[in-house]
Amino acid sequence: MSITTIQGLGDLRGKRVLVRSDLNVPLDGSTITDDGRVRASVPTIKALSDAGARVLVTAHLGRPDGTPDEKYSLAPVAARLAELLGSPVQLASDTVGPDAQRIASGLEDGQVAVLENVRFNVGETSKDDAVRGAFADELAALADVFVSDGFGVVHRKQASVYDIATRLPAAVGGLVEAEVTVLKRLTESPERPYTVVLGGSKVSDKLGVIDNLLDKADNLLIGGGMVFTFLKAQGHEVGKSLLEEDQLDIARGYIEQAKAQGVTLLLPTDIVVAPEFKDEGASVVAADAIPTDQLGLDIGPDSAAAFAEVIRGSRTVFWNGPMGVFEMASFAAGTKAVAQALTQVDGLSVVGGGDSAAAVRQLGFADDQFGHISTGGGASLEYLEGKTLPGLTVLASPSPEGTDA
Repeated sequence: MSITTIQGLGDLRGKRVLVRSDLNVPLDGSTITDDGRVRASVPTIKALSDAGARVLVTAHLGRPDGTPDEKYSLAPVAARLAELLGSPVQLASDTVGPDAQRIASGLEDGQVAVLENVRFNVGETSKDDAVRGAFADELAALADVFVSDGFGVVHRKQASVYDIATRLPAAVGGLVEAEVTVLKRLTESPERPYTVVLGGSKVSDKLGVIDNLLDKADNLLIGGGMVFTFLKAQGHEVGKSLLEEDQLDIARGYIEQAKAQGVTLLLPTDIVVAPEFKDEGASVVAADAIPTDQLGLDIGPDSAAAFAEVIRGSRTVFWNGPMGVFEMASFAAGTKAVAQALTQVDGLSVVGGGDSAAAVRQLGFADDQFGHISTGGGASLEYLEGKTLPGLTVLASPSPEGTDA
């Protein structure tokens, strides 16, 4: 797939550039609790601004269901973006309405503005091509060029991601370009040993990734809530732990497939358990001896050490999903051990977005301690599953202007 980058768009000075960023950050009231996605969006926005473009940023926040809702306003994000850019950022009170039109027409070279939450408009996420297309027409009327830089949404066929790219000369931004480059290395040319670390709550969330990577990886490490389905599949008691009964046969199949293909599938040998889902009463038990009245909430210290040893000895590591309930101090050690090991990889270490990205920051790690932290958990997983991502494939089609986009 050949996709135009910003450099391929030519001189952008004086042009209105609509940038689709991923600014869907967690909020506590109006306070951003993790600004990682905002910071990740800055390099492309700044590069466009420095090139003299008139930058209009569009993004979503939360799920406002197609109507304006103050609690989902991008106001806190626009304020943080201004701080990071070191220059003023205007915020339109609507997305394609009178205020957006006024601001778009009044921008000067190098200035940046943010349009209000794109999901305040029903056309953004509509399944009706005509409704979505009509909204894309309104977005396109605001700009001369489109830059797709929200990797966290490229797996969505939405107006500001997909349809807009058929209406304007289009290119990928630096963030999306970097994400795709890393994911290609993970799927096409990983240095070995190659280790995939999967956690999170459900096996069913990771089926596609396991299916697509099991014949590419040397090691598959399983932690998080999903591990109890694997332990149960081996005939072990899992107590009150999270369990997907309908995935037991699938888990057994993966265990057998890994063995047949010579892939090391590593499961925890010990588990941190507690009687309730609370940050108290934690104890460590063998993975094959979980009491019936306890639930597993983290991998144990022996397992964490074993996982870390495999990770440190790898040249390529992809990690998606925490090892336990990292938000509670008693159950954060497994996730922290995995994160620490990733910082020591002599090669490419990739934190696969979502909860994993939130975990490393909450546990005190800096982004630059890892080879790459993805901004799009869902998009990363779908790419690694081998799925088609609409927001990328549309950019491989010729634009209305004949640009190879």
